[in-house]
Amino acid sequence: MRDKKNSQRVALLGIMGALALALSFLESLIPALPGLPPGAKPGLSNIVTMFMASSFSVADAFFITVLKAVFAGVTRGTTAMLMSASGGILSTAAACVLLRSKKINLGYIGIGIICAVCHNIGQLMSACLISGTWSLIFGYGPLLLIFAVATGFVTGTMLKLVLPALGKIMNRL
Repeated sequence: MRDKKNSQRVALLGIMGALALALSFLESLIPALPGLPPGAKPGLSNIVTMFMASSFSVADAFFITVLKAVFAGVTRGTTAMLMSASGGILSTAAACVLLRSKKINLGYIGIGIICAVCHNIGQLMSACLISGTWSLIFGYGPLLLIFAVATGFVTGTMLKLVLPALGKIMNRL
């Protein structure tokens, strides 16, 4: 019985990893939007990461994050991998803490926004380190904060909408 449960967990982890990579790839096809910082994307693959943080182990959530970073490295280069990893690790840590806390109840939208802000902070810090230009914090920071609120609202709302269906699937396993 334990082998069956473990096999189901590994299979579902593979499916979630493939979904995160597919969403990440689709986002890479979105052209840069005027007025937004270069590389600004909606973060749809973070829905998968937040689901993993809420329904699976912390290690599984971080596995998806590392998988996405490696995928970014293979498809878009080292800088993209570093940016993905720095934002993803900070965002996933926030998701794990917030979604597992009994005392903090921000709802999925609030958590989505905080995770998006953390993701942008991680990426901004990496950009500053890579470029050696700390003034990026003041130039891009406010714009990224506004963008994070919008994208976090979207990802939090989408997680809220798909979680009941995903929960039903999980219960059948």
